[in-house]
Amino acid sequence: MTASEEFTAYPGSGTGSGTATADALVSLEGVQKWYGELHVLQDIDLQVARGEVVVVIGPSGSGKSTLCRTINRLEPVDKGTIFIDGEPLPAEGKALARHRADVGMVFQSFNLFAHKTILENVTLGPIKVRKKSKADATARAMELLERVGVAHQAEKYPAQLSGGQQQRVAIARALAMEPKVMLFDEPTSALDPEMIKEVLDVMVDLAERGMTMIVVTHEMGFARTAANRVVFMSDGRIVETTDPETFFTNPESDRAKDFLGKILKH
Repeated sequence: MTASEEFTAYPGSGTGSGTATADALVSLEGVQKWYGELHVLQDIDLQVARGEVVVVIGPSGSGKSTLCRTINRLEPVDKGTIFIDGEPLPAEGKALARHRADVGMVFQSFNLFAHKTILENVTLGPIKVRKKSKADATARAMELLERVGVAHQAEKYPAQLSGGQQQRVAIARALAMEPKVMLFDEPTSALDPEMIKEVLDVMVDLAERGMTMIVVTHEMGFARTAANRVVFMSDGRIVETTDPETFFTNPESDRAKDFLGKILKH
């Protein structure tokens, strides 16, 4: 059974029961988030199956990045529950640190430590958090840097690499923690156009290897080719969720039709 086939049992709506939906690796149920008077996430119900690639798209200010950040608890929610692998999201402390080790995140900006080499950036988490030996962490880091095509840059510092190379290092760093799910928040938005493809190629490879991924992006080509499902957000709500072919050829909502009409012209 593929991830998309498995998902026909629960196509994007939570049970509201206070327990995680069966077989969902990530489950958001009734999630609400405010910034002051601004209601940025409204009644979000979303489940992501193991091995599924979910691409979240929508206009600026629709709540996409906030949604992504709540799953890693970089943003606390005001109401509702988030489950990771059947466990509710911890509020703080060591349990939250363990959770963040299981949920890899790649940001718009690369967030690499400027004073550490590429290799040191990738091995730091596994040694400090996962308590791996330096030898084991180094061996795994070099495997991952090889996979993303920058192993030859291991002894350099971030400032010596291009933006695309730095983002690939950031992906390797997240993978080094052996996460259950990878979150990508606009991972190509800070890159020059010629560097975007090299990062997307790494992400497509991850998808093909079965990594569970939630990707906030404006890259429609990636959404069409790599996603099992597209989630379209507007004004803090999930407006529709469906397979890429259906979404791009026959979206249900007028809001999605308007959005696609604008972006696909460019």
